Amino acid sequence: MNFLTESHRFAEIILENDPQFSSDWKQVKNVIKSIYDGDIIRAFNKISKGKDKSISIALNALFRERFIALGWNNQPYIFQAPHLQTDSTWRLDFAKSGTIAIEVAYNHGEAVSWNLIKPVLASNINLMTRQTVTQIGIVITATKDLKKVGGFDGVVGPYEKYVQYLKPMEFQLTAPLNIIGLLPPRTFKIEHYQIPGIRKKLGRVKLIVNFKKNPSGSFSIRNKGGTYKGRIYCYNKY
Repeated sequence: MNFLTESHRFAEIILENDPQFSSDWKQVKNVIKSIYDGDIIRAFNKISKGKDKSISIALNALFRERFIALGWNNQPYIFQAPHLQTDSTWRLDFAKSGTIAIEVAYNHGEAVSWNLIKPVLASNINLMTRQTVTQIGIVITATKDLKKVGGFDGVVGPYEKYVQYLKPMEFQLTAPLNIIGLLPPRTFKIEHYQIPGIRKKLGRVKLIVNFKKNPSGSFSIRNKGGTYKGRIYCYNKY
């Protein structure tokens, strides 16, 4: 996947240039770039089985699989206090102890402030004893274009809204933060439909490119994005 970034308190400069963080930051970028259209479609079809509206669950599954494989802590609690370990409220999505806290956020726009605050709590000294201690936060979310193409609900807070919140919350967001906005796939979109008698909208994959079958039985197409191999497996170049 391609993505945009917006840096708060020089987060990206620190991530790119400080040896303490650069290796973990490179892993974050590589995880996102390693997710191709075909990966998303396969995960969506396998997990959703026609029951979901968007690719959010598929993306979450892909992130979880790949971050865990690289040794990131999955769903770590921010604080040690038992009464703050009863639900997901005080929990991050991923973290590397001592360096980076990650929140993956596709929820309601009203939760934007809280999603920005959570990695800051893990990255700043607090009166409560922290279980997860980091120094920089990353929020991964969907751009407006991905919301539209990926079938997300209209109330989901997009990357652009997170960026707008950084300046008004300057003195609340006291730790460096890097906001990542995921860009849409190039070969498909999620089409919504309804089953008669059921009010809930469902999503299904609709390919938006034409594929040519090769003599070998594989499929390929060349355009400005690169060469597709298989039906929708990968690009040679982003």
